[in-house]
Amino acid sequence: MKNFCFVCALIVPALAVTAMAQTTAADAPQKNASYIDAQGTAHVSRVVPVPKTISPEAQKSLSQPASDAPAAESLADRRAKTDAWQAKAGEAYREAYPATVTSGAIGGVPVRIITPPIIGPGKEDRVLVNFHGGGFNSDSGSLTETIPIANLTQTKVIAVLYRLAPEHPFPASVEDTVAVYKELLKTYKPHNIALYGTSAGAILTAETAVKLKQLGLPMPGALGIFSGLGDFSLSGDSQSMYSLRGLSGYLSPPVLEGVHDPEYVGTTNPKDPVLSPVYADLRGMPPTLFVTSGRDLLLSGTTILHRAFLRAGVDARLVVFEALPHAFWNDVDLPESREADEIMAHFFDTHIGK
Repeated sequence: MKNFCFVCALIVPALAVTAMAQTTAADAPQKNASYIDAQGTAHVSRVVPVPKTISPEAQKSLSQPASDAPAAESLADRRAKTDAWQAKAGEAYREAYPATVTSGAIGGVPVRIITPPIIGPGKEDRVLVNFHGGGFNSDSGSLTETIPIANLTQTKVIAVLYRLAPEHPFPASVEDTVAVYKELLKTYKPHNIALYGTSAGAILTAETAVKLKQLGLPMPGALGIFSGLGDFSLSGDSQSMYSLRGLSGYLSPPVLEGVHDPEYVGTTNPKDPVLSPVYADLRGMPPTLFVTSGRDLLLSGTTILHRAFLRAGVDARLVVFEALPHAFWNDVDLPESREADEIMAHFFDTHIGK
C-alpha cells in the first residue's frame, strides 16, 4: 500500500506544466535559510529530518524519495489510476478489516454499501454516510474510508458516489448527498445518522450540513471532517508549504486569493455559504470531529474551519497527527492509520444514537 498519496483528494485544479527539472542532491538546499521580502513573503529553505516521534512504518514512508518535478496527467488517466488504486487498496483493507461491499442506489444516487461481518447490538438502526475524497473529480476513498470504519463500529456505511466535476460542478455533489440523506431519513432517525469524509469529502460533509440547515431538515447526529477546508476564496498557509506528500513531491504555486478549484466551483461565488461554510451560520451543527496532520496541505483549512465551528458554539474536536501528509489514513500499513480509524470510529460510536 505504498505511494497512496498520488490519488488522495486534490482541491487544487490541474495546472499547466512548465519545464522544470527534478531537484537533485547536488542542487538541493543544504542548510536552513529564511528571507522575508518587502511584501512579507518568506523565501525559506529547511533541512527537515524524519522525526522519531512517529512509528517506524511512518518514518519509512516519509523517507521514500519523490520527484519534485511537475508531471502532466489527463483527467482520464487520473481517474483510471485512482480507480485501480482504490480497488487494490480496498482488497488490502478488507483483509485487515473484513466487510462486505455491494452496489446500489439511494434517492436515485449510486452508492456503495459496506456491511461489517457483525452488526453490533443496538446498531441495526444506525448508519454512517461517507462522502469520498478525490478532488471532486475522482473517487479515492469510497472503499479505504469506509471499510475500516464499518468494521470498527460494527455499523453499516453508505458511500455516496456523487456526481463529479468538471462535468458536474457545484452544487451537483451537494444535491446528490442531500438526496441520499433525505431518503435515509425515511428509514433512520436523524440522530442515528453520521456524515463524514476525507479531503474533498470532508469539504462536502460541511457543505452538506450547511445545506441541510438551510432546508430546515433535521441535522444528523455527528459529522466527521477529516482533512478539509471551508473557504474556496482564500488559501491557507499550509498549502504554500506542503504537497500531497507533505515535504516531498511537486508543490503547486499557491493561489492566495480568488477562486480555488474553478472546475468544482464553477460560476458560484466562492464565498457562497454552502460552498464555503466558514461564511455560513454554523450554530446548531452536530458534534464534529476534525482530523488532520502536521504535513497536511489542508492543515490550515481544517483548523480554520474547526475554529469557525467553535465560534458558533459547536462541540468541535480537533486531532492533529504528527508529521504525516495529507489523508495518511489511506495507507493501511501505518499504525497511525489504525489509530486514526479507531479515533473516528469511537467518535461515531459515542455520538450517534444519542
